[in-house]
Amino acid sequence: MEISSKENSQFFSNTTILPADRSSFKSESSASKEKQSCCGGIKIFLGALSFVYFAKALSGSYLKSTITQIERRFDIPSSLVGVIDGSFEIGNLLIIILVSYFGAKLHRPRIIGAGCLIMSAGTFLIAMPQFFMGRYRYERFPSTINSTVSINPCLQDKSQTSLSALEKSQAKINAGCEKEAGSSMWIYVLLGNLLRGIGETPIQPLGITYIDDYAIEENAALYIGCVQTVAIIGPIFGFLLGSLCAKLYVDIGFVDLDSVTITHKDVQWVGAWWLGYLIAGAISVLAGIPFWFLPKRLPKPESRKDSSTSSEQSKFITEDNKDRHKSYQQQVKIAEMAKGKSLEFLSRHFLPSLKNLFGNPVYILYLCASIIQFNSLIGMVTYKPKYIEQQYGQTSSKTNFVIGLINIPAVAFGIFSGGLIMKKFRIDVLGAAKLSLGSSFFGYLLLLSLFAMGCENSDVAGLTVSYHGTKRMTDYEQELFSECNSGCMCSKSDWDPICGENGVTYISACLAGCQASKGSGKNTVFFNCSCVGTSESPSRSSSAVVGPCQKGNECPKMFLYFLVISVITSYTLSVGGTPGYILLLRCTKPHLKSFALGIYTLAIRVLAGIPAPVYFGVAIDTTCLKWGSKRCGGRGACRLYDSSALRYVYLGLTLVLGTVSIFFSVAVLWVLRKRSSPQDETLSANGERGTCGTKIRKDNFVNSDHLIQSTYWPEKETRL
Repeated sequence: MEISSKENSQFFSNTTILPADRSSFKSESSASKEKQSCCGGIKIFLGALSFVYFAKALSGSYLKSTITQIERRFDIPSSLVGVIDGSFEIGNLLIIILVSYFGAKLHRPRIIGAGCLIMSAGTFLIAMPQFFMGRYRYERFPSTINSTVSINPCLQDKSQTSLSALEKSQAKINAGCEKEAGSSMWIYVLLGNLLRGIGETPIQPLGITYIDDYAIEENAALYIGCVQTVAIIGPIFGFLLGSLCAKLYVDIGFVDLDSVTITHKDVQWVGAWWLGYLIAGAISVLAGIPFWFLPKRLPKPESRKDSSTSSEQSKFITEDNKDRHKSYQQQVKIAEMAKGKSLEFLSRHFLPSLKNLFGNPVYILYLCASIIQFNSLIGMVTYKPKYIEQQYGQTSSKTNFVIGLINIPAVAFGIFSGGLIMKKFRIDVLGAAKLSLGSSFFGYLLLLSLFAMGCENSDVAGLTVSYHGTKRMTDYEQELFSECNSGCMCSKSDWDPICGENGVTYISACLAGCQASKGSGKNTVFFNCSCVGTSESPSRSSSAVVGPCQKGNECPKMFLYFLVISVITSYTLSVGGTPGYILLLRCTKPHLKSFALGIYTLAIRVLAGIPAPVYFGVAIDTTCLKWGSKRCGGRGACRLYDSSALRYVYLGLTLVLGTVSIFFSVAVLWVLRKRSSPQDETLSANGERGTCGTKIRKDNFVNSDHLIQSTYWPEKETRL
């Protein structure tokens, strides 16, 4: 009986095991197929999102590279260019809340695709004024344009026939003046950049959350890191594209290039700024196409179907917090908002959360430090091309090439190094605060050395030196006219610089007292210039050629020193980005992290991204020595800056803001040290453990690859 019962049980077990094995085999095969389809879909989305990040970073950095080109083309001051630059942040802020909240409930890939179309439309709109405002006109003496008529630059006799030629030219200018007076085409650039900001809004919040929702948990950080890496590559190509377009004349394809009498080294030169926007807009259109064919949802991986939160979140969110978070989600519903209970929502949820967040001294101090530091960095980055051009006499093309090929890779390497240091040395919260503070301190200390690496002002008669070769007086406006050009009919508003053989630049051939000219275009030579005298024989009349004189012999060497220090400074400041970001996350209560990041991003955009370019531009405008004049009257773009004043204003404003931010960072470190004592590790009044103590387990803090790869903060791509 025992044997038969054993046989029966054995037979029964065999018969029951076989179907189970088959079903498990089927489930494994279906799971593998599902995993393959899931991985395939998420990888397609990853590739598309990476391309979009590349497109938006390229167009954003290209705008930075064309700041000086736009300023010259539309004859506007730097302060107005700062408003145009800040309009992107305004557009982003207009719909960021709506997109972040309602976008997750809709078709996220298609919303991103629509955002790409809006972004491309804005990019195309920026380029449109080129096709409606006519050809670019620069100030040039008529004899350099028409070789068949020889005109005396210094018109001593009103009865000269050349006067009629000038009158005809002036009449032609006045005829088109009425039309241009009512058009402010730079508004289209501002609206286009505003539209770019609106279109870019859904890309980051919806794209990153889509990856986090449907990627395998251990791969999510790697995927997000890939996207951010491509985002850093975008600005490199953006500045290189800016370098290429700056070499091409603005009206290329519309005018005969042989008739252009200025070169890309001239301060009046405007490159084909619009061409890069057409290219960037086309790339944005292509980047948005794949999202229209991607599904609303992807099958979730098996490892994430049974849990509503990731394993990493469970390390930081206690059961009490999970219950509270669940009840929070149940209480906050759209229906509640629709029933007119918005005030109740504010009083019960929003205001207490805001009070809780702003009651955290570490968070509020770090927020203040970040706002001030980003004011410093955004202003510095926005006007860095202008500073290099004006301080070291470099062309726009070379400036953009240097920034794209040297500075931005240094920033990328600094970001990676910061994450690597955090992971390798298992740095805790207090160590992260020290690393962030040290990075800022040594970065701004290096920046201090740039004060000694500037070039002297170019010798411009009547502005920086007198016509006798001495340094300029305080009231330089009265020095534009001298005895040597008193008999000439000259206008002090003109800017048509020539270089005398004595190495001094003169504002125009007329103010140089030149009596004759030979040649045409770029090869024009002026003779019998009464104001151009050599040191050996100052009374002897001399010649001059078209274009300003080059900076001093020491300037190229100073420019090399500047590049070296600038690259090291960019790397040093970028190293502190990752530790600071992690400090922000670890010193915030788990259920308030998303809210804390939202307030942080909003504050950076509103209090740094928008105002910094404006007041930096206003400060830079105060250093202008010679303003251009518009065709219909009024002040145009600046033609010449005081190099010393520009250096002190640009670097000084950057350093003052950076120093203030360091004081706030020291306060953050002081509060953390105070909280690191054992008695401060006790439970707080509401039953929660302090979130900023340094006794937090290091493996929960740094034992993850996402510290290196997924770290992001506003304006990271342009933090130079």
